[in-house]
Amino acid sequence: MRKIKFPSAQSILLIIAALVTIMTWIIPAGKYNQLLYDKEAKVFSVKSAETSKNVPATTKTLDSLGIKIPLEKFTSGDIWKPINIPNTYKQLEAKPQGFFDFVKAPIKGIIAGADIIFLILFIGGLVGLMNTTGAFDAGISWLAKVLKGREYILIILVTALISIGGTTFGLAEETMAFYPILIPVFLAAKYDAMVGLACIFVGSSVGNMFSTTNPFSCIIASNASGINWTTGLTTRFIVFVIGTIICIIYIMRYAKKVKNNPTHSIIYDQKEEIETLFHKNSGTTIPLTSRLRLILLVFTLCFVVMIFGVAKLEWWFLEMTTTFFVGAILIGFISKIDENTFIDSFLKGAGELLGVALIVGIARGITVIMEDGLISDTMLFYASGMTEGMNKGLFANMMFFIYGGLSFFIPSSSGMAVLTMPIMSPLADTVGVGRELVVDAYIYGMGLFSFINPTSLILASLAMIKVGYDKWLKFIMPLFFILIVFTMIVLTISAYT
Repeated sequence: MRKIKFPSAQSILLIIAALVTIMTWIIPAGKYNQLLYDKEAKVFSVKSAETSKNVPATTKTLDSLGIKIPLEKFTSGDIWKPINIPNTYKQLEAKPQGFFDFVKAPIKGIIAGADIIFLILFIGGLVGLMNTTGAFDAGISWLAKVLKGREYILIILVTALISIGGTTFGLAEETMAFYPILIPVFLAAKYDAMVGLACIFVGSSVGNMFSTTNPFSCIIASNASGINWTTGLTTRFIVFVIGTIICIIYIMRYAKKVKNNPTHSIIYDQKEEIETLFHKNSGTTIPLTSRLRLILLVFTLCFVVMIFGVAKLEWWFLEMTTTFFVGAILIGFISKIDENTFIDSFLKGAGELLGVALIVGIARGITVIMEDGLISDTMLFYASGMTEGMNKGLFANMMFFIYGGLSFFIPSSSGMAVLTMPIMSPLADTVGVGRELVVDAYIYGMGLFSFINPTSLILASLAMIKVGYDKWLKFIMPLFFILIVFTMIVLTISAYT
């Protein structure tokens, strides 16, 4: 009997898109009015489904709309996206999405996600160029010697550093650049690709889950809730440290089993395929010449510059992509390869990540269907009504699960914050808890669900190393449930202290 094969990432997303399309026929259409600050005209724009009008940008206007956010949060640019206005939800004429809307959604998603798609393609081109120069193989051979007998340090360092990046400035999409570099290093250390994937993806996810100074989640959510972002910071820092340690221990336990016996690897049947994909040399020691050292230095500096730019200079995808493009040109000059070889290597590397780029676009297409079908706000409206009459502990944990569920449909952390916080945070007042508890529930819920959320980055990350979603679930689910229990305990204690 033929064994049933688990669907590919693209197929999973298309199935989800089809289900969401059907949902637009079942869930009532509706929308909240939205408020947007016009920086040039220095006025608020209030938009409903039918009209749009300008009103004075004053505290009085905010009070009249029931928005408990200081005016300076808008004028300073801390809140730059439209926010939902409380108590303005109303049902609209249904706008169910049909077959042609379904098939057009992935294309719209690819267009909408062009920024991250080009980043992925340029990273692929740079990696293809690095493979041509031989610098990767030489560097990995050198690193394998240095780490011999102490490979576990690699797990601790990578997971901890990426986690710190996640909690401080929201390192997430940028980690796509790390897979082609770090996976070969983990393979050379006698681990499997799942260990490398976990260190990068889990590190980023747990960092974002327990954000401390992340401007794209806890800071923007606090602003949209009308509280200072430092409120609750001590608790978030403590749970960040504990959460990261839990994840490192979990990864190291799995890594030790694989190192002692490679057949214990969840992806053992793909061992040769993955090693071939990442050009792992078979015991051949490649000398690390001065030229190759310089090439590796330029390659590393691309990531240092990217991280510095994002954290300090407000860079985003355009600047990040340009950094890798400039790096590729410099490496081409240093390696002295001819023009045709340069172009062929770059295009080949970019082509290998084209499937990953398309996954990002298809995932964006699901959000397009929801927005066009006018069901996102309806789900938020009904979710906000689920917490009425609850005690503090139950309220906190219900918010945690509500945000986990909503993140399936709104995977953007900043988008989730500005759309939901003006609606959800006032519910804390009725229960008798601080609004920072809703902010915590939001970042914990979104962050935890990102470990398995097919509409977030996981499918694109898995596609980078050609690992199936089913195998990832087999690896991550025990950790997922451990973190659920840990987070529920933290929220319950926070609710009563």
